[in-house]
Amino acid sequence: MECAGKRQGTRCTGPATRRCARCGAVAYCSVSHQIVHWPDHKEECGRLEQHMKHMDILNEFPFTFTQEATVQVCEKLETRCSVLKKRGVHQMGMWLYECCCGNSVISFDCSRLNNSWDLLNTFCPCTEPLSMISKHLTSWKEYCEWRSIPLDSPVSLLLHRPLTIYYATQVAGLGRWTSGISHKLHIHYLGPEKELLQLSVFSELHALFPNVHVHIELVGPAIPQHRDGEMIELCNYAHCLDRDCICKSSSETVSWDAHTSKPSTVTLQLRSGFYHDRYNDIAQDSSPHLIVAPNAGIAAYSSWLPTIELIKDMNIPAVFSDYCKEACHLGASCITGVTGCPLNIPIQLNPFRQPMVVEDSVLLLPCYSNCFLYGMSKWSV
Repeated sequence: MECAGKRQGTRCTGPATRRCARCGAVAYCSVSHQIVHWPDHKEECGRLEQHMKHMDILNEFPFTFTQEATVQVCEKLETRCSVLKKRGVHQMGMWLYECCCGNSVISFDCSRLNNSWDLLNTFCPCTEPLSMISKHLTSWKEYCEWRSIPLDSPVSLLLHRPLTIYYATQVAGLGRWTSGISHKLHIHYLGPEKELLQLSVFSELHALFPNVHVHIELVGPAIPQHRDGEMIELCNYAHCLDRDCICKSSSETVSWDAHTSKPSTVTLQLRSGFYHDRYNDIAQDSSPHLIVAPNAGIAAYSSWLPTIELIKDMNIPAVFSDYCKEACHLGASCITGVTGCPLNIPIQLNPFRQPMVVEDSVLLLPCYSNCFLYGMSKWSV
């Protein structure tokens, strides 16, 4: 836990053990740092107090490892490493960057596509679902029942990325894509980082958007320059470990109805740089139906300001996510301040947030990847 006043000019005198008596969400190394930080903390303190009252809701997941991956990681009885080790996926393939160990071994310059779950087929969605989606999915439990995935499987730790895209189409009012009424869905996905080593998880969009051509432009400064413009077609689902599984022999996605339906396709294109700098290049090939910005941190990065202005001018629905509700509140305030537009997609808990808490958060409040969503379905003053 970091001292909330560590950047206030003087060095910390020790560990951050002195919690704010009102909100309990931040801690300090000393009384002096708490006093110096109060002018900054005063406005957020009441909001954080309310967030802390709903902390248990953030930790609610249906998985057998929920307590271990949430409360016990927060209390430092477990770590993200230990959670992954117990599932046999620690430092494996697409899982490499899901704990601190990956920071020292990963380079985004790695161009080889990791196409395996490193799990047996009973624990991962490596083939087509047994049936089409009959209703909008609104929880991890519904998703796992539909895909016949046991609740002790860790795949949700990676699948929160495509499931957040799926849910973003619903909150933005684009739920009709899931019915297959239209056959194209173009998404601009801003600020990918870990995703660059987990691109195969997006193959699950085949199942989530049947009979639809899904094209995603992944745009961000973390994409290496030498991969700029690279096109990736995800023809298959990510593979399991079973040698005799049909996922090894599938060469293309099979149509639901060969007579009336078109097979779904999922293509990704990588674009290096900030969105506002690259948009003119991208727009020549891809006009989006939706913009998704995962874990955006809008209030923390000034580079978002020209991007927000651009998105408003485009008048395209945009959904942002962040690690906690307070980050969303600050981001929403920035968006309103820049555009003059109040949010019409209010801040809301994402049912498909990653079910493992972030370690060493600045807040004592549990933080999760893609935890809350907010945005605009229509930009108007």
